Amino acid sequence: MVNDPELDGKYLGTISRDFIKVSDTLKESAYQIKKAGFDYPIFAISKDSISIGQLLLGRNEMDLDWNYYASFLGEFIERELVAEEKAEAFKSSYKDPDEFCCLFVVDRDFTKFVYIPYPID
Repeated sequence: MVNDPELDGKYLGTISRDFIKVSDTLKESAYQIKKAGFDYPIFAISKDSISIGQLLLGRNEMDLDWNYYASFLGEFIERELVAEEKAEAFKSSYKDPDEFCCLFVVDRDFTKFVYIPYPID
């Protein structure tokens, strides 16, 4: 997998459309992940089935473009998606999970971490 530095419009549009529908669920799931003692919640999203985390919301639910998988930094390190020597850099760049959702976008040859702010009530 290649980590492309830019998130082009085709991803941004579909992710934004989905995020409006799933943001409350993802925010609550991030809270529950932290409450269970796992720091740095990450939601892997993919149009295909992947083996990262646990499926939280499938594409066929709520008319979504993406599947959403709940995970956390420890699993990403364990699966070598984040190198152990890069964990501190990841932690320092990680945004407040009460304000931002950390998405790991996976689409064939494209992977990218993206932070999207949760809507303000």
